[in-house]
Amino acid sequence: MIKVLVVDYHPIVRKGLKLFFESDPDIEVVGTVGTGIEIFEFIRRYPVDVIISEIDLPELNGITALRAIKKEHENVKVIIFSYHPEEIYAISTIKAGASGYLSKTVDTETIREAIIKVHNGDIYLSDNMAKHLHFNETRNSKSKLYKRLSTREVEVLKLLSTGKKNKEIALELDINEKTVSTYKARLFKKLNVTNLVDLIHQAQHMGTV
Repeated sequence: MIKVLVVDYHPIVRKGLKLFFESDPDIEVVGTVGTGIEIFEFIRRYPVDVIISEIDLPELNGITALRAIKKEHENVKVIIFSYHPEEIYAISTIKAGASGYLSKTVDTETIREAIIKVHNGDIYLSDNMAKHLHFNETRNSKSKLYKRLSTREVEVLKLLSTGKKNKEIALELDINEKTVSTYKARLFKKLNVTNLVDLIHQAQHMGTV
């Protein structure tokens, strides 16, 4: 039986997945939590094989939580389950240690398939995303643009887009405030903007926020 922890800020998502797998012969939802911090409290107390987690979480964002989970519990598989565009976030989350990326538009059978696949040691991506990774057909596509960003740069971009200051970002990501400034400068250069307003506008235009 695959033990799954569902992490999402929406109670209906947590309840829905728990109900769906209630009678499943292979998968059991052993718990549900609503914040990034609660993930660690849970997995330190209970055995978990696979975590399904949103990126946007209170207290600690999903990518930061993912990094820390993989350091503490390298055998736990993580599937990111988000409304954010997979062509932008899938690559970054896989680089950060995720075993899969699911859009919240997928059906429940796809979620089941992904859980089983990552539990068996494979990476789960949609067919479209797999094609993006193997064939970069359009030079100016948004996936091409965001492949140039590191995982940490994507994290900083997302936090800047939510209105957080350098000091707040440094605390959340556990890095130096000067390092945040360095990442911000790289983002300006890579996304060809000169100020924070344009940077956030670019992020919104590309679908990152």
